[in-house]
Parts: sequence; structure tokens; C-alpha cells
Amino acid sequence: MTPSEWLNAVVPLVANLPQKMPASERYRRLLETVRRLFACDAVALLRLENDFLLPLAIDGLSPDTLGRRFRIAEHPRLQRLLEAGQATRFPPDSPLPDPYDGLVEASQGQLEVHDCMGVVLQMEGEPWGLLTLDALTPGRFTPAQVESLGAFGSFAAATVAAATRIQRLEQWAESEHLQAERYRRAASQASRPLLGQSPVFRRMLKELDLVGASDLTVLITGETGVGKELVAQALHQRSARRDQAFVSLNCAALPETLVESELFGHVRGAFTGAVTERQGKFELADGGTLFLDEVGELSLAVQAKLLRVLQSGQLQRLGSDREHRVDVRLIVATNRDLASEVRAGRMRADIYHRLSVYPLPVPPLRERGRDVLLLSGFFLEENRCRLGIGSLRLEPDAQEALLAYDWPGNVRELEHLIGRSVLKALGRQSPRPRILSLSAQDLGLPGPDPMARRWDDDSSSLGAPALAPSAAPAPGLRQAVEAFERRLIEQCLQRHRHNWSAAAKELQMDRANLARLARRLGYNSPPPASGTSCGRGADRP
Repeated sequence: MTPSEWLNAVVPLVANLPQKMPASERYRRLLETVRRLFACDAVALLRLENDFLLPLAIDGLSPDTLGRRFRIAEHPRLQRLLEAGQATRFPPDSPLPDPYDGLVEASQGQLEVHDCMGVVLQMEGEPWGLLTLDALTPGRFTPAQVESLGAFGSFAAATVAAATRIQRLEQWAESEHLQAERYRRAASQASRPLLGQSPVFRRMLKELDLVGASDLTVLITGETGVGKELVAQALHQRSARRDQAFVSLNCAALPETLVESELFGHVRGAFTGAVTERQGKFELADGGTLFLDEVGELSLAVQAKLLRVLQSGQLQRLGSDREHRVDVRLIVATNRDLASEVRAGRMRADIYHRLSVYPLPVPPLRERGRDVLLLSGFFLEENRCRLGIGSLRLEPDAQEALLAYDWPGNVRELEHLIGRSVLKALGRQSPRPRILSLSAQDLGLPGPDPMARRWDDDSSSLGAPALAPSAAPAPGLRQAVEAFERRLIEQCLQRHRHNWSAAAKELQMDRANLARLARRLGYNSPPPASGTSCGRGADRP
């Protein structure tokens, strides 16, 4: 073949490198060119994968070749081609078996290959696979063709590299597009409403309306299960960014080694498993809102990088020196006392002040009074629709039990309790009723007697007197529980000389929660105990 014929064959391959086309079509054109240049009977492109060579494209071989996996240790010709690192020809009288014997389509009775050569394809300095050429006629390939195949191997490797990179880019772009669309849909979909009529809840809604329209960073605080993410979504919907993405990340749900990548993104090769470049949550939320739940779980190293983004709006992907600028409204949430975390050295003071621009506490369910019945109605209706029940209602004793319970798990606990109780009550009804009523027994919440027995058993360790079995019954469960809580707190404070931190530790409560409970029980100022000092031992809420 003349040099001009070579150029005419090779130039289209080079021109196609930057073009977008399926990898299969790119490989088909490559093998078609090889057969035209070298006048061979069959050609194959094989990818190296561990100890095997897998055919990606073939021309002139039987179709079942694509389903084969050539173990390198069992095919000495393929093994020698990989080891040679350059174009290699096997003479017609070579004793090494050919892996394509019997697979060439144009055999017409000839089953064995009589002339073959191949070249290893390198990608990023490592063997990627092989390009093999086979002929049924002995002496088909000349030394000049072997030399030409060595040069052509560079074009073949470039074709493979282009196909691989374009495929990776397409997969990455599709993944990022789908992820961004999910965030946009999540931001536009109506989330669960914030239900409540209690004074403490209305105060929170007023603050939410006030700060929602701004771009201030909001620190949402509250116990586990109070609905901090719903509050964050409500803030986003009240902002000018409501039509942009709302992206959330639970900082406690990821190992420390992945948090930085999730927040700021990474480039290919930044760490083991980083096979493509990836945007982080900050970039995905650009123009919108980023919600970081359990922000108190971030390590000090990640806090320092987060501080830089908050100060300048600039970030660097993991493993890259390139700067990316983002415009993000940050909302964070925690059930920890971040001021205490700063004093303990687990949180940087500067990041704490950046995050707590506008603290927004979410009240626990036990402080919201009859809001528990509003929320119960919402969850009952959800379960009614999901289970196809005509009507779901609460018996009066069930309502009293809900109002009297302390709700350590807050709204999330209530949601799970309603769903569980509906299923249990439905399982006891046969046939399925049109109207299903839940009783206090269906809810399974602790009643007066079980509470009394439980505290009786623990009274010796807590120093609290047991409730007398013969005592006159209290007006109701809630009043009895509150009376017991008041007595227990008072006795615990007496033992610790009115040190509220020590009392909270013994009662296994957060100090702030203990202070709120004491105020709800009527302790506007803590009652002094005998011998109590107002000096350093006192720790008033």
C-alpha cells in the first residue's frame, strides 16, 4: 500500500477522535481500517481485565467470539503479545496454539490460522489490551507490515482512549444531570406541612417567616426527631431561592474520609475509587440552598475548609488546585450544644460564629401541648390512604395517652407509633372494618401503673421514694406523671446542692432540656434546698 493510501485510510480515524459517537461505531471503523490496510482475514480488539482478555470488537471472526473470555495463562500467544510491548508476528510454523483456530469466518474448510501478529495498546502508560490480526494464508504478513502495525498501534490506542474518555464524560454528565434534576424536583415538590397551633410553635413560625426571606445562615437546633429538615425546607421555600436547588447532606451518615468529597467534590484519581471527576454538594446547590444536618459531627479539618467557603464563596475540589466560586445559602442543624462543643475543643470558635448567625430553636413535642393531636391526625390520614382504610380515628383514651406521654423521640416517634399501631389494630380486625378506631391499648404507651412500678424498681438508685400503692389516685395520668417528675427533680437537686448540670447528668438528660422541663412544671426559679449554697456549687438554668 502506497503512503497516500495509508494517509487516506488513517486520516478519517484521526478526524473522528474528537467527534461524539458510540464506542461500538468507533471500534467498528477502526477494525475496518485495519483489514483494509493489512489485507488480513480477521481482526480483534481485546480489553485487558485482570487475568483475562475480553473481545470488545471483532471483524472476520464468528459472532460467538464476543462472548468468550480468553484466560491469558491458557493462551501463550496472547501472553507473549502483552509481554512484548510492541508489534509482534508469529511465524507460520510457530508451535504455539492460536486462540482463533476455527473461529475465522472465511475458513472454507481451513480451521487453523497460519499467520498472525498483534500489538499491545497502551493507555496512560499501562497495557490496556491487544489488537490482533490473523490470516489463513502462510506468509501473508511481511516484516514491513509488522513495522507498520507498530506505528498504527498508536492510532488504535488513541481511538480507544477517546472512546473511553468520552464514555466516562457522558456517564459523569448523565449522573450529574440526573442528580441535579432530583434536587430541583425535591426543591419544587411540596414537603410535609409544619403543623401546630401551640404558642411556642407559633413563635417559631414567626421567626421562620422573618429569617426565611433573608440570605442569613441559619442554625436550626432541637432534639432528634423534632423536624429540623422540614424547617430547613420551609426556610428555602420562603426565600428568593425557592426555584433553585435544595440540597441536603447528613454529615453523620458518612465516614469522615468521604465527607470532604461530598461537600467539595473531587477530581479523578484524588483517592482510591475516584474514577471520574465529581461535583460536591456546594456546587450542586449553587444558586440555591445547602442544608447540612448534624453539622456538629464535622471534623476540625473539614470545619477549616468549610470556613473558607463561608468567608469567600470559593472552594477547591479534593485533589485539585483549581478554584470554584459558588453562591449558596447555608442552613445547618444539630441536636448538640455547639457552644459546649467549642469549649470542649471539638468545634472551632470561628466556624461556630459563622454558622450561628441566626439560631432557630425547634421546640420538642412535649412542649407543644395539643399539637400532638394535630400531628396524629396528619399521620392517621397518611396511613389511611396508604392502607386503603375508609376512616381512621382515635378513641378518647388514646387521645389522653398521646397528650400524657413525654415523647423522647418527638414527632418522628409519633409518626412511627401511629403507623405501627394502625397495622397492629388492623391485623386484629377481621374482616377489615370501614372505620378503624385506635384505643390507648393499640398505642401501647405506658400507663399510670407501669410507670409507677418502673420507678419503684429504680427508686433505691435514684434516691426517690416509691409511690405508695395505697395512695389516692391522681386526677389523671398526666397530672400524676408531672407530680412525680416534679418530686424527682427536686430530690435530685437536693442531693447535688442545686447544681443543675450534675442533676441533669444523673437524670441522663441534657441540662437545657432539664431546665425547660422544670419551668414547665412550675419552677420559674429553682426552689432552694436546705444547705444549698449560691456560690460555685449553684448552677441555675
